Amino acid sequence: MAQKSSTKKTARSRTVARKVLQEIRLFATDVDGVLTDAGMYYAESGDEWKKFNTRDGMGIKLLQRVGIITAIVTQERTKLVTRRAEKLAIPELHQGAMDKLTVIREMVARHGLSLKQVAYIGDDINDLEALKEVGFSATPADGMPQIAAAVDYVCQKKGGEGAVREIVEMILDAQRSKVEGRRSKVAVPGSGERS
Repeated sequence: MAQKSSTKKTARSRTVARKVLQEIRLFATDVDGVLTDAGMYYAESGDEWKKFNTRDGMGIKLLQRVGIITAIVTQERTKLVTRRAEKLAIPELHQGAMDKLTVIREMVARHGLSLKQVAYIGDDINDLEALKEVGFSATPADGMPQIAAAVDYVCQKKGGEGAVREIVEMILDAQRSKVEGRRSKVAVPGSGERS
């Protein structure tokens, strides 16, 4: 049953999302279950480990290259997440966020944006309010069913396995098509053609 609704949500969302994705200026993500596989690994020594997907990391860097603000918004507070954010040069790191929507609203106000210009990917009930309010919302393929029912797009990839990169590619593709659409409307002087 959940798989059927996910497939329907994915197919429907691709057709309506392009215009929304063209306007995205801030991309925010949860960590556990989105950038990671939702597992928390503990060593006998008490050390905690998380596995991050390098393709998701490259996706974040690609967004930054085109001027999209990147953010992590998570309830957890760990040195591992701080290190990952530093490695990716993510300017907006918000750990210990018990009210993610408020954090996102504060970022939007600080950057002079609107909630419609925000894409957010989350996987569990603590993401729900934020997911309902942003311009584009998504969840990994293994996000909780109530989240999958509420978002604009259900990824084909699971958390920690490329779900973030999947959304990044959608945003970049939509924004490239917007730029290409503008170019095709510009007349080339002396040619009588448009480029």
